[in-house]
Amino acid sequence: MSSTSQKHKHFVAEPMGEKCVTTLPGIGAAHGKRLEEKGFGKAYDVLGQFLVLKRDEKLCRDWLKDICGANVKQQGKAYACLKEWCDASL
Repeated sequence: MSSTSQKHKHFVAEPMGEKCVTTLPGIGAAHGKRLEEKGFGKAYDVLGQFLVLKRDEKLCRDWLKDICGANVKQQGKAYACLKEWCDASL
């Protein structure tokens, strides 16, 4: 991603810890609520699913669309952030 938001930079720069799912770029209050209702209230829950999906971009984007209705731009922001966090932290 050529230009990243402050939200993205902060997310990637910090340990995962107990971050709320809405700290993920592309995931706002409405999507966060839908994710929480389905058992994904923490960013590490979404990270776990990202890893279960073997960090595959298409699978991750499709999952975000299906589970919370994220659009293409939101899917891309969340995927890019999780990928960068994993590349730096795992």
